[in-house]
Amino acid sequence: MARRVFFSFHYQRDSWRVSQVRNSWLCRAGHEATPFLDGAQWEKIKRQGSRAIQNWIDRQMKGTSVTVVLIGQETANRPWVKYEIEQSAKLRKGIVGVRIHNLKNQLRQTDRPGPNPLDKIIVRRQTIWGGYQNVRVSQIANTYDYYLNNGRLNLSMWIEEAARNARR
Repeated sequence: MARRVFFSFHYQRDSWRVSQVRNSWLCRAGHEATPFLDGAQWEKIKRQGSRAIQNWIDRQMKGTSVTVVLIGQETANRPWVKYEIEQSAKLRKGIVGVRIHNLKNQLRQTDRPGPNPLDKIIVRRQTIWGGYQNVRVSQIANTYDYYLNNGRLNLSMWIEEAARNARR
């Protein structure tokens, strides 16, 4: 099934690694992802302020069924990544975390793993008994390592799993 996916990540630090993941996924038939901004476009939006960034993110998320959070060393500390995860949970999108620190950057260097941003976000979910409880997103969304878990081959499966779990 063709999926439209939103990729959430730390632009400045991880864009090279993210491009590897996104491009390998897009090469498979029927896949779509929200477009990436280049550095100049991102700076232009940033200069317009927080509201402009939020509006841009909201527009990019529209029509997507899954958010793939690409996790590098500093991703968990990024406020817009936090916003993207919160919005995805609020909109009941599928969410999957994918660690990318083992991929090489443009200097052919890997990175250290960072904390999982899905551990930091708490959402309210209905229990099977009809009540509600607060849970971390990491309790309802899986996280994989792109390099160690063969993401080139398995990313589509992880995305489909996230969509099924969210009933999308």
